[in-house]
Amino acid sequence: MELNDIKPAEGAKHYKRRVGRGIGSGLGKTAGRGHKGQKSRAGGYHKVGFEGGQMPLQRRLPKRGFRSQSAKYNAEVTLAALERLVNQSNVADVDLLSLKQAGLVGELIKNVKIIKSGELTKAVKLAGILATAGAKAAIEAAGGSVA
Repeated sequence: MELNDIKPAEGAKHYKRRVGRGIGSGLGKTAGRGHKGQKSRAGGYHKVGFEGGQMPLQRRLPKRGFRSQSAKYNAEVTLAALERLVNQSNVADVDLLSLKQAGLVGELIKNVKIIKSGELTKAVKLAGILATAGAKAAIEAAGGSVA
């Protein structure tokens, strides 16, 4: 192999289609744009969703729903997840930092609430974490406390 023999792989390069360059090219005269109309003209186009002046679909449909901006700072942890955390790391005191380190809540989270889903058998002391009424009863029944 010589430097002057090097070529790109077969099919890797292809010529850019040149429109409006005469009859012989197959794309002369109107250059593949058809006859007349907005799309045939230079710079003539419209914004996304434009329907020729008809009320566009995104405006005909009703608005629905609401996405809270504070939701990204709140999280829920189940009793089952709390049980796994206590069994794996043998931690009796659980706070926001320990939940973040265990990967149970994200880094942006500021408020955590324990919900009653699953069982808790070991005593856990919660600090700075809220709990639902059912979860609080289950934690206290297991010998733990919610501060």
